[in-house]
Amino acid sequence: MKQIILTGDRPTGRLHLGHYVGSLKKRVELQDSGKFDEIYIMIADAQALTDNFENPAKVRENVIEVALDYLACGLDPDKVNIFVQSTVSALTELTFYYTNLVTLSRLQRNPTVKNEIKARGFEKSLPVGFVNYPISQAADITAFKANCVPVGEDQLPMIEQTREIVHSFNSIYDNILVEPEALIPDDISARLPGIDGKAKMSKSLGNCIYLSDSEEEIKQKVMQMYTDPNHLKVSDPGQVEGNVVFTYLDVFAKAEDFPKYLPDFASIDDLKNKYRQGGVGDVTIKLFLNNILQDFLRPIREKRQALSHNIGAVYDALAKGSAVAQQKANETLREVKKAMRLNYFTDDEFKKEIAEKYQ
Repeated sequence: MKQIILTGDRPTGRLHLGHYVGSLKKRVELQDSGKFDEIYIMIADAQALTDNFENPAKVRENVIEVALDYLACGLDPDKVNIFVQSTVSALTELTFYYTNLVTLSRLQRNPTVKNEIKARGFEKSLPVGFVNYPISQAADITAFKANCVPVGEDQLPMIEQTREIVHSFNSIYDNILVEPEALIPDDISARLPGIDGKAKMSKSLGNCIYLSDSEEEIKQKVMQMYTDPNHLKVSDPGQVEGNVVFTYLDVFAKAEDFPKYLPDFASIDDLKNKYRQGGVGDVTIKLFLNNILQDFLRPIREKRQALSHNIGAVYDALAKGSAVAQQKANETLREVKKAMRLNYFTDDEFKKEIAEKYQ
């Protein structure tokens, strides 16, 4: 069996460091691993409209922004198919057929859906398109016969629902859909909080460091980071746990950064111990983190800027990936309709039955 990946993002804004740590870094590794036959990366504009239906310009404007972030981080359109969801009409038709395989109560019990409904204040006015999201995602996954879907733990209920839909379809019609497996990040502790200490970096909360931020924007955000509110003086003992600066340092700091930017300390453990004892100020650790992030983000930003000056090539990469995705999804749709016996004009057996019945 072919090894196929489907993953993607909603184009509701530029991508940030949380996206990089949570998914982009792993995608580049998977792309270069040579272990997968096909990789599809979806810019999920249709899904983004389910809770941005009153502001379609926001979604449209960010399709290219997300594509720029993808390419700047190292995704290669010669190795992966980056496509725009709404250009693949087969996904909509598959979603429609799958709605008959799921009850409304089952959708509403989905923990991910329940949490998202609460977060967006949809309890009293729930768009059908939003609650239908797990079915749409099942269509996305099965259209490409993806058997590997990189997701965070919070998305596991969505993968389970897809597996249920696949099982139902294969049991009723024919065994043609592939049950996907979730690929969980190796280090789930690497999920980045927002700079304000919130559990999640979020565009809507304004607590993100974007991959395209300028040097000044990065420094400004780092200096605003939440640390230990009780660490008022350099001499005060400081708390490392829950301190956002140390959370970021755990992810991004390398051994060679210490002699370069903080030679008084040998390692992150050495720095943490001294901070706990008292004797290291918040400004010191923030400036250290700023230097590290500047080094990390500079090549991404510069590549993104270069790509933005050749936007035609970015557009062509999206068009190419979308064409490949459309062809693949259309093949699956034909198989689905054949299994459901909705292929009236290409089914010789059906035509024979009709001829015999009405002769």
